[in-house]
Amino acid sequence: MSSEVRVRFAPSPTGVLHIGGVRTALYNFLFAKKHGGKFILRIEDTDQARFVDGAEQYIKDSLAWCGIEIDEGTDQGGDYAPYKQSERKHIYKKYAQQMIDAGTAYYAFDTSEELDEMREALKKAKANSLNYNSITRNNMKNSLTLSSEEVNRRINSGEPYVIRIKVPAKEDIRLNDMIRGWVNVHSSTMDDKVLMKSDGMPTYHLANVVDDYLMKITHVIRGEEWLPSAPLHVLLYRYLGWEDSMPQFAHLPLLLKPDGNGKLSKRDAAKHGFPIFPMQWKVTEEDASLKGFKEEGYLSAAFVNFLALLGWNSGTENEIFSLEELIEAFTIERVSKAGAKFDIDKAIWFNQQYIRNLEISELASLLLDQTAKEGFNCDQQKAQAISALLQERIDFTHELLSKGKYFFEVPSTYVEKVVRKKWDDIARNVFNTFSNQLANADNMVAEGFQSKLELAVETHEVKVGMIMQILRVAITGESGGPDLMRVMEVLGTKEVADRIKKAINAFDQATNNE
Repeated sequence: MSSEVRVRFAPSPTGVLHIGGVRTALYNFLFAKKHGGKFILRIEDTDQARFVDGAEQYIKDSLAWCGIEIDEGTDQGGDYAPYKQSERKHIYKKYAQQMIDAGTAYYAFDTSEELDEMREALKKAKANSLNYNSITRNNMKNSLTLSSEEVNRRINSGEPYVIRIKVPAKEDIRLNDMIRGWVNVHSSTMDDKVLMKSDGMPTYHLANVVDDYLMKITHVIRGEEWLPSAPLHVLLYRYLGWEDSMPQFAHLPLLLKPDGNGKLSKRDAAKHGFPIFPMQWKVTEEDASLKGFKEEGYLSAAFVNFLALLGWNSGTENEIFSLEELIEAFTIERVSKAGAKFDIDKAIWFNQQYIRNLEISELASLLLDQTAKEGFNCDQQKAQAISALLQERIDFTHELLSKGKYFFEVPSTYVEKVVRKKWDDIARNVFNTFSNQLANADNMVAEGFQSKLELAVETHEVKVGMIMQILRVAITGESGGPDLMRVMEVLGTKEVADRIKKAINAFDQATNNE
């Protein structure tokens, strides 16, 4: 790259940040860092009617959780501040006026009722387009059809107006997209978009082009939904005299529903019970169902790895990438044109892989936080032992406690099916012998429990396999889990003996009542 790469993520603070927006931010960040450039966060809050309090901070918190560091922004500052469009309002009118003076934009005084009438008339005439364009503008109230005196009178009297771009009537507008190649749009399909609204605020189209130019943005990497607007932005660069310094465009593929049929939506997430937001968003009670990957127990590194591969691949068999490795491997050329199916099972798989690679001490710290909240006593040694046993058996970190609660609570229920099938006189005799052996023993390691159990089954001439499942149920309440001898080692001999005695009574009562 001949000049410093400068990219921007420019969300609107109008609500929760969709996973697609996070991916856009991630790809911008990876591209910038790959080329030693800058990642800028710009808040595009020109739509004041849809502004949601708290949304801007939510965006920043989400990026921080993902490890996406901002080089310039509302908090970091920078040479091109301010980075919030509502604070740049005074800038845009100058450029809109420049286009008015050059004849590439015009004032329009049409009311909403008059615009509706225009569209209804076009519908009745079965027109191909309902746009305000090179044909329809000649029949509307604007500075192209009104005299300059009338235009001035209306403006001076305070009559509301907007400023529209004057799209040429018959012209091919082209851009070379970094992902899609050449895109060609005929101007007859475009409309004269509003550049400045009647409240004096710019629309996205004008503001983002002006800001990208003034902030020296070199590459605009954004979602596919903005591809139809790209020709308009090319025109704006041309009309403002900036065509030679226009950034390169890259329009990212859509994130699709799990079946590939349509764009992934909030409704899909609610219907299927999976998250599509980085963090939980809860401004009202209605938002309680908007799950976040963070709160659902995903590690941020696993989430970022999963997200990076939704639409991009490294060209290798490798799927596990740290953020630093993603930066090294990322190229726009390997971003797909086709939409990427959202696969929550794959997200879970990534989380499993990252959990398995965590240091036991990290898992132990998470478990200690969980036990503290629940009021369970647990020291570092016990937390590490439990974490080591469960590391390969959990999908999410919060399952350290939910799947290991029997380490802290005596089972109150038992797997009924196993009790009915496995509890008999032989099992009861082995249980009594085993618990008696433990009653007078010091705390043992797993091998000690194994020796005592083998001695107990030999005494009653049975095989260990015959009583292992019912013994696990007696001690943990569950029919499956990690190495039972290791579990007993964590619990201690007295606790194991007491649980076996309790289970004998419970099992006898359950089978006698049948």
